[in-house]
Amino acid sequence: MGFFDFFTGKKKEELKESLDKGLEKTKDTFFDRLTKAIVGKSEIDDDVLDELEEILIGADVGTPTTIKIIKQIQDRVKLEKYSSTSELDKILREEVAKLLDTQNSKISHHFRDLPSKPFVIMVVGVNGVGKTTTIGKLASQYHAYGHKVVLGAADTFRAAAVEQLKLWGSRSGVPVIEHGMNTDPASVAFDAIKTAVDQNADVVIIDTAGRLHNKVNLMNELNKIKRVMQKVIPDAPQEVLLVLDGSTGQNALKQAEEFSRVTEVTALAITKLDGTAKGGVVIGISDQLNIPVKYIGVGEKIDDLQIFDRHEFVESLFKRS
Repeated sequence: MGFFDFFTGKKKEELKESLDKGLEKTKDTFFDRLTKAIVGKSEIDDDVLDELEEILIGADVGTPTTIKIIKQIQDRVKLEKYSSTSELDKILREEVAKLLDTQNSKISHHFRDLPSKPFVIMVVGVNGVGKTTTIGKLASQYHAYGHKVVLGAADTFRAAAVEQLKLWGSRSGVPVIEHGMNTDPASVAFDAIKTAVDQNADVVIIDTAGRLHNKVNLMNELNKIKRVMQKVIPDAPQEVLLVLDGSTGQNALKQAEEFSRVTEVTALAITKLDGTAKGGVVIGISDQLNIPVKYIGVGEKIDDLQIFDRHEFVESLFKRS
């Protein structure tokens, strides 16, 4: 069952409309180039596949994933005797869906279903990717589902991050544990976890500093935060969520690789897809890093941070205007 299947009527249509609109730039650029590539051609030949390869790389799917997709299409054309360019959309859609299925079958719960209580999420990512905004939207959505949420402002190196998180907490009625700027991030995380346990909260979301300039310090800091949280909850955090800016394309992939080296990332949130034609990065990152995409950001509203429904994503991406 996909995430959208939990909704009916107007709400489901609003989510689909938001997703369609958020992927417009990627979709329009992709299909414009694909249409030009096959105009006047009737068969899926080497020239068409070469053009398709360039288009996929241009959409920031990434070279390794693009090569994998092209190889699968070549094999299917040969085995299943596909030949018409009119069938290319269908084959491409199915191959992309297959790639996303492989990773996103690992996602076991949505906002309403928590595997543990309190469910602890440590959020990582460089400055400027929308990390704190993502945390605020997550808190609002968990709260809307009836969960009691606590936020920990452990990005103590940016005054704006603490204040921004407090603002989100105020908007959604969620308490924010903070010690101010230039304080020990691990002590903030400890107090947030302790508060959640004492108040019988359902979800704890911990913000962390977004610095990559010194990987050793970052690794030490994240490990310390984990160790301190585990004094209260031995298996915390249950999720390490990496937030990436989808509009940066392959730079987002590089950031994901860097963070994966310093901590065990279990899920991804890819933001700002509504402002870019590089939405293909969702496919490449999930495939190349073997990490599932859990959330995508397709607009400014709270509901525009959506649980990543791979089936709806593929349907929207391949829906011609």
